[in-house]
Amino acid sequence: MIQTFINLIGRAFGLLMVVCLGLMVLMVFGNVVLRYGFNSSITMSEELSRWLFVWMTFLGAVVGLIQHAHLGTDALVSRLPAVGRKVCFVLAHGLMLAMCWFMFDGARQQTIINLQSTSAVMEVSMAWLYGSGLLFSVLAALVIVHELWKFFTGQLPDAELIGIVGSDDMPHGLSPVAPGTDAAQAKERT
Repeated sequence: MIQTFINLIGRAFGLLMVVCLGLMVLMVFGNVVLRYGFNSSITMSEELSRWLFVWMTFLGAVVGLIQHAHLGTDALVSRLPAVGRKVCFVLAHGLMLAMCWFMFDGARQQTIINLQSTSAVMEVSMAWLYGSGLLFSVLAALVIVHELWKFFTGQLPDAELIGIVGSDDMPHGLSPVAPGTDAAQAKERT
């Protein structure tokens, strides 16, 4: 049930990222046309584009975490025995949880500080901008805790102990397969 919720968040955020990117392109393109063609502009387009970019970045970070598409290196971990990979998995996830806490605390402080501050053009509370960090840290922590729960309950296969999707060592034409997906499970059976 939790995995279904996490996957739903990933799909919803993917769609929100598409909407954010589409709005950014429309606003910037519209502003260019208005400036050069009609000597006018949309006043809020630059500021709103910047806000959408910040939100899109944090939404994308959550999606990347869900899909194990974040950057990483497995040069050491892949050469360790199963016990070493398990220790590294728990240690890495513990460090990521600590970073989520630091991110949450910093974003919370900035949100509180900027509750009364408004943006220059849109005159919207700056807390909405810093709220993106709050949302990211909470959802990222949820994903990490869920992976730790799967690990400690024995539901996490050994193939998923290395939680990155790498393509450096793959021949050209092959795409990496995210752990936990149907394609990854099919690959393990072969």
